[in-house]
Amino acid sequence: MFLTNVLLKRVKSKHILVMLESVASGHKRSQIRERLGDKLEVVYWDPFVQKEVLYRELKKLRSL
Repeated sequence: MFLTNVLLKRVKSKHILVMLESVASGHKRSQIRERLGDKLEVVYWDPFVQKEVLYRELKKLRSL
C-alpha cells in the first residue's frame, strides 16, 4: 500500500446533521446529534399550531 493512501484516508465525524419533523403539523427543523447516539425525539415550539409538540428524527442530512 502506498503511503499517500494511508495519509489521505478520511476519518468519520462524531456528529451528524439530522432533520426533525413535527408530529402535529409536519413543520421541519434541523439539529446536530452524535453519530452513535439514538434517534432524536424532542419537544419544541411549533409555529404552525402555536404549541409545544413532539419532533421526531426524519432523516440524516450530512456529516459534520
